Amino acid sequence: MARLRAVRYHVDCDPGFDTQLREPHYLPLGASVGRIAERIREAITTDEVADALTELTAAHDGVLTALDDVLAATAEFYQDLGQSADPATARRLHYLAESRLDVIRSDLSHVRNELADRHAPHPGRSTCTQEVPAGERERSAVCACPPPPRTVPAPPPQPVTAGMRR
Repeated sequence: MARLRAVRYHVDCDPGFDTQLREPHYLPLGASVGRIAERIREAITTDEVADALTELTAAHDGVLTALDDVLAATAEFYQDLGQSADPATARRLHYLAESRLDVIRSDLSHVRNELADRHAPHPGRSTCTQEVPAGERERSAVCACPPPPRTVPAPPPQPVTAGMRR
């Protein structure tokens, strides 16, 4: 009901159906793909990772198939655009789709199939219940969650040496 009211419709209904909740908006494509990485980071079994990778590698509607289509469409656009470098750009895009993207798709499909065949939990991950046993004071002391990813500090930049002036 909240969505209808948000676009200025008058809504009169039973109180049990009346809500202020709105459905979430669709995520941008990049965020949707990024969600696959989140699912893999949160996965506790090989099946969960295989399911996530299926969204990337599916031959009919996977992300990599769509990216292949984008590269091909862009190459077609460039082919006859009119500048001398345009055919070379089109060839490069075709090369990326046919050579590089196919390698990524093939490797990820192999990883996905291998994980799907294992049907095993990850030995270092488990479901966190966020519950603290009665004898413990802190969840962090007994939580079965995987530790947060460690970030390695970036190395300091190399010192700049002055060259000789002429």
